[in-house]
Amino acid sequence: MKAPLGHIQFNVRQENLPFYRDLLVFLGWELIGDWPGMIGLGSVEGQSLWFSGAATAVSNDYDGPGMNHLAFAAASVADVDEAVAFLTARGVASLFETPRHRPEFARDAQSTYYQVMFESPDRILFEIVYIGPL
Repeated sequence: MKAPLGHIQFNVRQENLPFYRDLLVFLGWELIGDWPGMIGLGSVEGQSLWFSGAATAVSNDYDGPGMNHLAFAAASVADVDEAVAFLTARGVASLFETPRHRPEFARDAQSTYYQVMFESPDRILFEIVYIGPL
């Protein structure tokens, strides 16, 4: 059996739905649904991410049980840096001393793992990462 990733739903605060729409559209995802309280975005590979504006008042703790972060693959170091500029223009801070190269995660000495980590307004942890040749 093969079971590729189909979709993920995130419960977020209603007022933050535009943040997720703008971020995913910037990252090349297509808006496939936009209803009051729910948006859906699809990748070219067929996966989708859904954001429901129906979160309870409980705060997210990405270091607790559950998903730690969601990573998006970038095509180049320059793409990661472009994402940093996009986030900075929206007042979103980079976390964990990123963007930076992480040689401990690189495949070999001729490759790099270059990442930026950041939180959404709902404290969902995201990564944008380039993994490939230096």
